[in-house]
Amino acid sequence: MFREMRRKNQALSAEACREILSRGSTGILAVQGDDGYPYTVPLNFVLDGDRIYFHCARQGHKLDAIRRSSKVSFCVVDRDQVLPEVFSTQFASVVVFGRARVVEDPEECHHGLVKLLEKYAPAFMEAGQKEIRAEWDAVQVVAIEIEWLSGKTDKRSMEANG
Repeated sequence: MFREMRRKNQALSAEACREILSRGSTGILAVQGDDGYPYTVPLNFVLDGDRIYFHCARQGHKLDAIRRSSKVSFCVVDRDQVLPEVFSTQFASVVVFGRARVVEDPEECHHGLVKLLEKYAPAFMEAGQKEIRAEWDAVQVVAIEIEWLSGKTDKRSMEANG
């Protein structure tokens, strides 16, 4: 169902892909937007098992698109260094394909928000919990169920890392 990578010698392992997803701070969500145009948006996220959580407002372009079609793509760039002297780039990135769903269950919503809090503000858990309570009625949690992921890196990095 999903295409295999053409340059298999640059493929990252599933474990390396998950490491990138775990440490990445910003990902790009791609959905089928209005009138069939692709719509991409950068957002903070957290990997939790085979699921990615993010939060957003309760209304907007992302949610309209997800409700219309749950199929999404999500990309995280781990490294991107242009090497002009050799006309190349050192890079590593991961692309996820999956199904997004608006999380309706209050316990799962809270779980997703706490996971985000643990990732982005671990030293502020108490204040973060207060923020979750204060913003509860304004925030929406979305989960992406990962169906396929692949990662790629440049040849120089592959050679340097064995």
